[in-house]
Amino acid sequence: MTLSIRNQLPGTVIAVTAGEAMAAVKVRLAGGQEITAAITAYAVKDLGLAEGSAVKALVKSTEVALATGPVEGLSIRNRLAGSVTEVATGGAMGSVKVSVDGGELTAAITRDAVEDLGLNAGTSVVALIKSTEISLDTA
Repeated sequence: MTLSIRNQLPGTVIAVTAGEAMAAVKVRLAGGQEITAAITAYAVKDLGLAEGSAVKALVKSTEVALATGPVEGLSIRNRLAGSVTEVATGGAMGSVKVSVDGGELTAAITRDAVEDLGLNAGTSVVALIKSTEISLDTA
């Protein structure tokens, strides 16, 4: 299957915490960083996810936020440190590629945000992704 989602990070499931309807699936990415995906309990069963399962974490670029400084007092726990490799801007929006350990992410953010944050190749950033915005695919 071909997807329009370009943010596809390979990893391994390290924990599954199941609830009545939803589950938290913790994944160690190929670069060693960890993320958590909140998916349905049905999806965990349907995909056969368990500790040790190989997966790809899928994230739409519109669901990736960027910060250039320390992040405190925020409920978003998926925080991937990285560095900007490329910035492209248009009239209203920008596309920012970020190299993280084990892969690359693209964030679609406003042109104003690109300018306000001073984003250029080499800028250190933290990519922020809500756990509910991460989908998993079996690798």
